Amino acid sequence: MTVRGDVAARLTGRAVSGERQLSGDLAEVALDDGRVVVVKRSGAPGAARAEAAGLRWLAAAGSVRVPVVHGHEDGWLVVDRVVEGRPDRAAAVRFGRDLAALHAAGAPAFGAAPPDGPEDAYIGLAPMRNEPGTDWPRWYAGQRVLPYLRRAVDRGTLRSAEAAVVERLCERLPELAGPAEPPARLHGDLWSGNVLWGADGHVRLIDPAAHGGHRETDLAMLRLFGCPHLERVVDGYQEVAPLADGWSERVGVHQMFPLLVHAVLFGRGYAEQALTAARTALDG
Repeated sequence: MTVRGDVAARLTGRAVSGERQLSGDLAEVALDDGRVVVVKRSGAPGAARAEAAGLRWLAAAGSVRVPVVHGHEDGWLVVDRVVEGRPDRAAAVRFGRDLAALHAAGAPAFGAAPPDGPEDAYIGLAPMRNEPGTDWPRWYAGQRVLPYLRRAVDRGTLRSAEAAVVERLCERLPELAGPAEPPARLHGDLWSGNVLWGADGHVRLIDPAAHGGHRETDLAMLRLFGCPHLERVVDGYQEVAPLADGWSERVGVHQMFPLLVHAVLFGRGYAEQALTAARTALDG
């Protein structure tokens, strides 16, 4: 039996009957009771723990579905496999309603980590520190945007003069952020690759960077990298929890953090997108 099979057997308590490698870090493992689980390997310290805690916190809201977590150990995570289908309009509306209910489940503070989750977590491959705050504009600038802006400058992806544009955006966040809202329970990395359209007509969310944040951030992430039937998702969301006036004009503000993360990880193209979003928000 492989190491992945050993991990799956330990964390599920079942014998393993087969295994299929999906990528270098991901495999499907068949169990003797007919179920199939996904075994994921992460070399980043604390990443498996953070992901497991995030999935359980999202599941506790009883809204958007997530794969069942069987456990984690030493950088390994075991969750149920999602049987995928095709995106459709009805599933999109249902997803929007469920996402609104997830956000409404709330969080103790902006930046609050899930219960049992580490403060030093991740968004994808990038470090993301969960340090609580009470004021969203100040927290978002200080804990999300500015740390990655500095990294982008240090790596030469952004020039200092360009960084000043994003710094001006941060200074003006109190007036650009819209009405104050309570901390929402966020997935935190809600790009389309982490939205799985289940064969049963229900969306499952995977790979969260879960924390307390502003609910418009998850919606901005869906728009940044595209999502099937996104307008139907928003329609369903608005049925349950109408968004504050002007939310669509604030999308670029909420995209600033993921764009800067991608600028640090993947280069200049994302830095230019971040600058465009900052200038648009400042000129709006």
